[in-house]
Amino acid sequence: MAEIDGARAAALALVGDVTEHGRLMSEVLEQRTRALEAPDRARAQRLAIGTLRWMDRADRALGPFLRMKPWPEVHNILRLAIYEIHEGGTPPHAAVSAAVDLVRASARGAGQAGLVNGVLRNVQRADAWAALPVPRLPKWLRKPLLKAYGKAGVAGMEDAFAANPPLDLSVKEDAPGWAERLGGQVTPTGSVRLQPGAQVTALPGYDDGAWWVQDAAAALPARALNPQPGERILDLCAAPGGKTLQLAAAGAEVTALDISGTRMARVAQNLSRCGLSAEVVVADALTYAPDRPFDAVLLDAPCSATGTVRRHPDLPRAKAAQDFAPLIALQAALLDRAVTLTAPGGRIVYCTCSLLPEEGEAQVDAALSRHPGLTLDPGALALDGIAPDWIGPQGLRLRPDYWPEIGGMDGFFVAVFRVA
Repeated sequence: MAEIDGARAAALALVGDVTEHGRLMSEVLEQRTRALEAPDRARAQRLAIGTLRWMDRADRALGPFLRMKPWPEVHNILRLAIYEIHEGGTPPHAAVSAAVDLVRASARGAGQAGLVNGVLRNVQRADAWAALPVPRLPKWLRKPLLKAYGKAGVAGMEDAFAANPPLDLSVKEDAPGWAERLGGQVTPTGSVRLQPGAQVTALPGYDDGAWWVQDAAAALPARALNPQPGERILDLCAAPGGKTLQLAAAGAEVTALDISGTRMARVAQNLSRCGLSAEVVVADALTYAPDRPFDAVLLDAPCSATGTVRRHPDLPRAKAAQDFAPLIALQAALLDRAVTLTAPGGRIVYCTCSLLPEEGEAQVDAALSRHPGLTLDPGALALDGIAPDWIGPQGLRLRPDYWPEIGGMDGFFVAVFRVA
């Protein structure tokens, strides 16, 4: 039996974790790749992400040549090979040979090597890949997005989700010129955008703490908060920490809070790398009791993360709509808590990286009905690079199909409240 390529085997296991067991890649990546050297770890992750991103189109290509659905592992081997051939840059003969080796090593699929070989060669001969539609989102997510944004809007989002996302950086104000130094471009809102594929830790400026990785859309909530030097600001649910760094870089007196000690250790590391300071607190946001309220609270609430599918194509394959009811309830509870933690006259930024109105606009309406002293401040959302029609009655709605000329952005919702 041929020796199995470790990166491919790990990629196959990752895809199976998502499609068969509903696990997110972030939950299993370390376990599945720990035995690999760094280049193979990166390759395994790249293969798994690509296979999941293009899975819908791969299934359409395979459909005419499968009389019945194969075993899940065999199905994923076919999907991986199709991705490698058509989007991954692997020569077809090498991808087919690797797929046959994988299926022969499979506990259930060992007898289907001939099927895998034949189906993949039939797909190649049909040469229909380019004519197939862009991968569509699963029905559970596509249906509510169609209701919210219409066919054209969802089609634009699916185009954006099919693309390999760029790498965005937030740069400290006292460290200008990094777009030119890194060979990137400046987004309309001021982030620095690089082409995908860069090894972050090897880039100039990383060790010096001149910048940090943060999607251009994710950088907007902290800008909408407009932190001032010396203000006491609470970053509620702070991990992974990009917004904490923004607030600290603006000179605010920041308390960064999150329930995960592991994730907050990473926040502390990035603060140190960037030469910034904040109080790092590991606690439950719903029970956290500071000695006095804050001038402002930034709440990036736990959410479905449906706006980040282009970076995390495993999410819509691993999750389903019924998984989100507890999150929506938690968002409301956290918003209520943010009100109690904000001093009179202060402000709250509520944001989610979700495309679902239930986690954005609906939460704002509900919060206003529960708290008569709350008002919205739409003027705070008039940021550089933001089109006025992106700002609705409840807040700023960012969509992945915006900025197509420079590669799009993550989906985000941002609202700014004033506390009486």
